[in-house]
Amino acid sequence: MTSAASAGSPVDGLLATASIVLSLLVAAWALVATLRHRAPDRVQFAGLAVLELALLALAAVALVAIGGGERPGEPGAFFGYVATVVCLPPLAWVLARMEPTRWGSAIVCAVCLVTPVVVVRLQQTWEVLGG
Repeated sequence: MTSAASAGSPVDGLLATASIVLSLLVAAWALVATLRHRAPDRVQFAGLAVLELALLALAAVALVAIGGGERPGEPGAFFGYVATVVCLPPLAWVLARMEPTRWGSAIVCAVCLVTPVVVVRLQQTWEVLGG
């Protein structure tokens, strides 16, 4: 018998996949800008904004599930990853604005490569209970 945590995790599915794909697309765009010696542009900042909305929606879905009685397998780690994942795009935006050179684009690229890892860890910490 499978547990509810592994059978219907609120942090799995289309929203998590969309967040990962979007993050990788923004990372690719920022990498191209970095290699071309370009500062962060509006496309990167718009991508970060859309990514932040997707990550906030993912966090909201998880928090609603917790409010409904579901529990992550590792609550401490889970809440740490939730806080981290929603802070990453704004952090990239601020640091890229502070560094209006190709290195600002490199910052956006690096943060957008870290974000999918944090989303996957968020999924893993939810599902630990299912063992």
